[in-house]
Amino acid sequence: MTEQKPIEEMTFREAMAELDGIVGVLESNTLELEDSLKSYERGVALLAALQGRLAEAQQKVDVLMGELVGEADDASRDSSLS
Repeated sequence: MTEQKPIEEMTFREAMAELDGIVGVLESNTLELEDSLKSYERGVALLAALQGRLAEAQQKVDVLMGELVGEADDASRDSSLS
């Protein structure tokens, strides 16, 4: 395997592209067991980082949407239990 860029230095697009490449190579069943394990480990790390970035982005969107909509005042808030 070639030297890999640290995941935290990769853009989202770069990480996705590398993960896609890893999946392709693993599905091709052309690697030796040891290389397959290394690729799988890298893929898991990439996936975890990507999921974390997506969660952060979703949280930012939620905050921005909350700012856009604003908090409902007591008069307009639905306080019924049904």
